[in-house]
Amino acid sequence: MARRFRFRQVFVLRASGGRGCAAMTDLNWPEGYGRRVLAEVDSTNAEGLRLASGLAAPTWIFAARQVAGRGRRGRPWSDPAGNFATSLVLKPVEAPGQAALRSFVAALALYDALSALAPGADLALKWPNDVLLSGGKLAGILLEGAGAGPRMDHLVIGFGVNLSEAPDRGETAITPISLREGAGVQVAPEALLNHLAHAYAIREAMFVDAGFAPIRAEWLKRAARLGRDVTARTMREEIMGRFDDVDENGNLVLITPDGRRRISAADVFFKGEAG
Repeated sequence: MARRFRFRQVFVLRASGGRGCAAMTDLNWPEGYGRRVLAEVDSTNAEGLRLASGLAAPTWIFAARQVAGRGRRGRPWSDPAGNFATSLVLKPVEAPGQAALRSFVAALALYDALSALAPGADLALKWPNDVLLSGGKLAGILLEGAGAGPRMDHLVIGFGVNLSEAPDRGETAITPISLREGAGVQVAPEALLNHLAHAYAIREAMFVDAGFAPIRAEWLKRAARLGRDVTARTMREEIMGRFDDVDENGNLVLITPDGRRRISAADVFFKGEAG
């Protein structure tokens, strides 16, 4: 039987009106999810990891300002004023490998939320954990967890979105872009939090009730460069091939001159993007 979520009404701050401003609608905050709003934090993921053991329910950690954000492989994540930083703390019941597939759940939810706030924006999902806008990197997702044995004690999913300003490229495989620059719309971070929490609750229910298969199918519909040549750079090698699929374990599948390759972790570069 499909899980049903009940929602309760909450007050949401509204963005200033006028051309180029996304209208904020009052969305229902998903019941069963907590929320902590901070003026400033070093990293929302770090805060989530510090608080995780004391949280009884899934909880969103939102900060108006993040001063020491981080991305994959310990890379710094720049977070200029007006951008978006939040983390969701969960206590999964699945084995670590299955729980980690929530990176796709998170990406779909973020795609849904951004699509609602910027209708018509040219969004796509890039394996393993980015959201693109008109080919530029709009957002990144970082999963961190802790636990031993067959279960995880907690999982923290961090979201960073360039709402107002794109940071310097740094070491990213794709040139950053902001929603304001790329879609011509200014979205308040509080608006995105509300939409994202709502969208995530729906996608999480899909994952819990039906497993990874429908999440994978929906993700692939939105995948950037599916069927085209890409380069996957791992810690040991560089693999060039045609992006063919994402398998049931979330691995990137490339068709290479040496055959079909499954890649569990890598930075992916598109043709014309220097590394």
